[in-house]
Amino acid sequence: MKSILGIGNALTDILAVLPDDEFLQKYHLPKGSMQHVDMETGDKIWSTLKKEVGVRYVAGGSAANTITCTAIFGMPSGFIGKIGDDELGHLFKSDQEQYGVNTRLLKGKNSSGRSMVFITGANAERTFAVYLGAALELVPEDLKPEYFQGYDYFHIEGYLVQNQELIRTAVKMAKEAGCIISIDMASYNVVESNDAFLHNIVDEYVDIVFANETEAKVFTKKEPREALDEIARHCKIAVVKVGKDGSMVKSGDEYHFIEPWPAATIDATGAGDTYAAGFLYAHSLGMPLKVCGEIGSIIAAKVVEVIGTKIDIPRWRAAKQEIRELIAQNQ
Repeated sequence: MKSILGIGNALTDILAVLPDDEFLQKYHLPKGSMQHVDMETGDKIWSTLKKEVGVRYVAGGSAANTITCTAIFGMPSGFIGKIGDDELGHLFKSDQEQYGVNTRLLKGKNSSGRSMVFITGANAERTFAVYLGAALELVPEDLKPEYFQGYDYFHIEGYLVQNQELIRTAVKMAKEAGCIISIDMASYNVVESNDAFLHNIVDEYVDIVFANETEAKVFTKKEPREALDEIARHCKIAVVKVGKDGSMVKSGDEYHFIEPWPAATIDATGAGDTYAAGFLYAHSLGMPLKVCGEIGSIIAAKVVEVIGTKIDIPRWRAAKQEIRELIAQNQ
């Protein structure tokens, strides 16, 4: 089985269901928004939540979510990130280890990063307060060529692109180690503010690009279908996800539209991360391009049926069965 290494922000998702908007108003968090907060505010919110509301902890972060899923699929999987020497850092590490991820979690000076997710109202609207903390302290000097040795794939989350020297160092080391390099664009505003750098990295180093329709549009200045063609001119495989309408994949002249897998959607968080995991797993097995997209779609359909980014055991069983059947049909 081929192996995969990921690099990203080591964040713990702290999920809290709130009875009303009072807590959000207290901390000036506009409903439905994603706000970055400083250490003092981040620590204050977390300590209040623990005392007053009750919370659920789930190790998160885009690349970490992808790598956890590839580990569950059975791929030898590793992750590079930075945590604080604190409760949340230990939680993140033990969560990855329980899924069999070979973690290389360096210690930072600040508290561990966290994404506090507040679920409110009858339609379960989500509001985010994100404190990146120690995750932001990962620097080029932290990376060593041996971290990349023995891995077949290297997966980057787009949120790290703001640390351009870190990414440039990482992709050079990964390429020298012979890795197939993939990137998930992660956020349209990250793409917007790092446009020239991203184009350069994709042209020089990246083999597989994952983008949703807004990220693809910002990256290429084109609508999704034409954006796919444009991205595919710069890398070996382009994937553009169009939410509940499915996804499109292209390599050279080969193009496929992938129907969405049926799902009773309650929360779309983590759908893109798990899609990437399914796609890369199928690619590592040498599956045809269309099947890679379909396996990504199957697993993404399972995560949208749960709150948060962790798929439960019955859904994992169902997904693995559906994937086995699909692989068997294509061998």
